Amino acid sequence: MKRLIYMAVACLAIVSCKEQPKDYVTFTGKITNKNSDSLVVANPKTGAKKIIKVDETGTFSDTLKVETGLHVIFDGKEQTTAFLKNGSELNLTLDTKEFDETVVYTGKGADESNFLVKSSLIEEELLKSGAIFQLPKEEFEAKLKSYEESFEKRLIEKTLDTSFVATQKGRVTGLKNYASRYYEQVAYINKNLAKGLASPKFVNFENHKGGTTSLDDLKGKYVFIDVWATWCQPCKNEIPYLKKVEEKFHGKNIEFVGISIDQAKDHETWKNMVSEKDLAGTQLFADNNWNSEFVKSYKINGIPRFILIDPQGNIINAQAPRPSDAKLVEVLESLSI
Repeated sequence: MKRLIYMAVACLAIVSCKEQPKDYVTFTGKITNKNSDSLVVANPKTGAKKIIKVDETGTFSDTLKVETGLHVIFDGKEQTTAFLKNGSELNLTLDTKEFDETVVYTGKGADESNFLVKSSLIEEELLKSGAIFQLPKEEFEAKLKSYEESFEKRLIEKTLDTSFVATQKGRVTGLKNYASRYYEQVAYINKNLAKGLASPKFVNFENHKGGTTSLDDLKGKYVFIDVWATWCQPCKNEIPYLKKVEEKFHGKNIEFVGISIDQAKDHETWKNMVSEKDLAGTQLFADNNWNSEFVKSYKINGIPRFILIDPQGNIINAQAPRPSDAKLVEVLESLSI
């Protein structure tokens, strides 16, 4: 009888041990053609970060305690996303030469992260090249509806974490709202800011070098405008690329103009940043940030925004390629500046 009791107690202990959840994530993997000797796992919501060493073969293994939710995983400048929850045992494999297309998660808790990876690829394909925004409105709305239905179907194909499902439903709404707003913006630009039309003008914007500058002062030159702000990280990310483009076309018949739409309270920050980063060209401070007539006329609701104008003051492209896009140099070279 005692032996039976001991066996029962032992069995209960084993079951209890198996049911005891881990209070951390086990994260392993293999990076082919690694960009860095470490991965950075970051929670964008809390700012928490964990650095994980990657050995010479691209293999890594570590544990980390997390707040349940979306995390960003950086390998050098490349990144992917994962849904992390304590108790998960994730394995990640990828090849940096085809980064997004090769990301695969396996192990306990992998379904949510694979869902994120697939969603990013689908959304990239949907919005790629901006072709969807040139469709007739009925076709545009049909594409969005098809995307939404496919997304919702994938959400119920597997048993996913309930908090994850809730946030992903918000993701669909966010993308639809963004796409709809952008569609209206493109329609406006196609009608009112088409190639060959006279550009809206900025008048007497403060020049960092002193005095003021208006668009009319630059007639006779091509003008490449960068609308930015000191608080905008994507704007600042473009600076090294912009400098290379400026160097390539130095001495040519083109003026590179930066227009800051910082608020008046950040005026000194703007002045200091222009000096510290040694920004070239003509650096201007807009007269009323987002509410400047020039900004409103160009329907600018997101930055950075780039605009290309011809020597007569007419629009070449109201949404010109970014300096980080190789297409910009192709466009400028085609103008025989």
